[in-house]
Parts: sequence; structure tokens; C-alpha cells
Amino acid sequence: MLIMKKNNPLDRIAREKIFPHGQALLKKMKEWSSLGEETVFTNGCFDLLHLGHLSYLKEAASLGDRLIIGLNADASVRTLKGANRPIWAERERSLHLACLTFVDAVVVFEESTPEQLIELLLPDILVKGGDYKLEDVVGKDIVESAGGRVQILSFLEGYSSTALIEKIQSL
Repeated sequence: MLIMKKNNPLDRIAREKIFPHGQALLKKMKEWSSLGEETVFTNGCFDLLHLGHLSYLKEAASLGDRLIIGLNADASVRTLKGANRPIWAERERSLHLACLTFVDAVVVFEESTPEQLIELLLPDILVKGGDYKLEDVVGKDIVESAGGRVQILSFLEGYSSTALIEKIQSL
């Protein structure tokens, strides 16, 4: 759980949107479901938030009533992206995402994939970016077996955290 300094204006956002584990989020999802609200789930590292991420997340949010982001833990990001990543630690990445008005929940997962989290939460809609093929989406079978759907969203060319890091390093 993100611990903020007393009276920090971001503290309320952290308390309301950042969940310490999947079980805590599941309780909130049951509340949303009882109101007839449809949940959208996506996941990623979101190391350096850029326009590609923002476009993708906004599109994902438009597919349902609540957008949930499964965020790779720091160790998982290092495994996926290399020893020098993440640039921002999971607490900062969580808060960056939680500050977006169209994001309803952020939960960090420790595993190498979000499969266990998806199995626990069973979102109505599972989304990934256009750089994925439908058959490669982790959790696809789980969501579809529960009556949900999986969707690949558009990809905004020219934006990537890796490219941004390389550009900064070249200056």
C-alpha cells in the first residue's frame, strides 16, 4: 500500500484507488457489480507514462464503467525490461496511474504474469494494446470461460518507454 506523508493532497487518491492486493480489490469489484457496472482490466509496467499509454488507457476505460490496472511489481519489471528498470518504483507508478480520472483502481501483482490476478478478479472485459495478438493475451481463456470478452485496442505508433529512455540518454 502506498504510504503518503500526512496532509499530502494525493493521499485521498491513493486510499481510494490503490489496492494493496487482489482480495481488497475484489471486494470493491463486487460493489461495482451489484450496481450493474462493467469492469475493464488491463495490465502492464507503465514505467514512464507517455501519450501511447494515455491513449490506450482512455480507450480501455471507454469500453466499460470501471477501469482496473494490474501493475507489474518492480521485480517483474526488472525481469521483463532489464536491470535498470523500472525508472519509477511501483509506488510512484501506482500513484501516476491512480491520478488519471478515468482509472478506477490500481493493484500491483508480484507474479511474472497477471494470470492469477485475472483468475481472482474475473473482469468483464480484458484488454491489451495493438502490439498483442488475441491468442497471446494472458488470461484470455479465463475471462472468456467466465462469460467475459477480450479485446485488442489500437496502438499509437511512435511512443514507447524504451524509446523515451534512449532519447534522454542520448542528450
